[in-house]
Amino acid sequence: MQGIDKKRYAPFKIMTGAMRPLPVRLKVAGTLYMLKIQNQNRKLKLWLAFGFLWIFPLVATTVSPGLAESLRAPPPKNNAWIHLEPGLDLALFPSSKNAAAKNSGIRVLRIDPKFFRFTLVNASALKPNDNRSVKRWAADRGLVAAVNASMFQEDAKTSVSLMRTGGHVNNRRLSKDKTILAFDPLDKSLPKVQIIDRQCQSIDKLGTQYQTAVQSIRMVSCKGKNVWKQNSKKWSVSAVGADREGNILFIHSGTPQSAHDLIERLQRLPIKLARAMYTEGGPSAQLYVRSNDKEYDFLGEFSTRLRKNETSRFAFPVPNVVGIQRIAPNEEP
Repeated sequence: MQGIDKKRYAPFKIMTGAMRPLPVRLKVAGTLYMLKIQNQNRKLKLWLAFGFLWIFPLVATTVSPGLAESLRAPPPKNNAWIHLEPGLDLALFPSSKNAAAKNSGIRVLRIDPKFFRFTLVNASALKPNDNRSVKRWAADRGLVAAVNASMFQEDAKTSVSLMRTGGHVNNRRLSKDKTILAFDPLDKSLPKVQIIDRQCQSIDKLGTQYQTAVQSIRMVSCKGKNVWKQNSKKWSVSAVGADREGNILFIHSGTPQSAHDLIERLQRLPIKLARAMYTEGGPSAQLYVRSNDKEYDFLGEFSTRLRKNETSRFAFPVPNVVGIQRIAPNEEP
């Protein structure tokens, strides 16, 4: 991996590097606003400053649509799989970089396609076409779990690479990226869902056999190789993987670290990782799960922090998610 093309992934760069935690930005904005109105009434200036610096961040935090961890369910113990329901298990593994930090850890949701149907949701296919947090998408579309589908372009709607379903095309361009998450097969003899690796498989042949296709950057090749070169950039990551038993993995790493280091860590975990593709980074990276009485909302972090242990308090709106819905016992998978 030679790095991310700056023009193609401009939104990615903005979200993972340029932005700072919102409360701090609000405080800076409040200070600048005070300077602009310095010739106005001093009492008004003090009230505006107080609102910008303290009241709004407090209210925004209170009404935030998602927290780093939902209080409705205890976090899974390190290295322990929690059985949520048939075909669905969740585990939290410590990050080797900063296991003690808030929001640290690697979360892996293991999904058996025999019990769940995969679905792609695009804001571009809806009216109104507003973006939503991953948690909000799950609630609105009746999803048990959801994760970022892929990075998006400057219009905040279109994926950076191929993204289509049977009834909607978000982006028809097949880029040079090597992995494609494919589901909804036309041929019932094919796997219900798989990650196609163009190094080992023909997208020309397989691509036409699936109604839904989501292309993104490869993390682990079909030969089990970490294809990301090491660099100094660090951010939270969401990803989709496949294990050696045919399960699909929704992956979320809260701790900002290089993609190379994250992949190295994933390959050492007891998750039997076979393939993996990158879906989002920074504060936009999210994973949401709600199973019976348990709920988890994992959010990403900024690549740098202005204060120690400062994390994102907001679930950033995103345009595209991949989610799962239960298959009824009497329903054909």
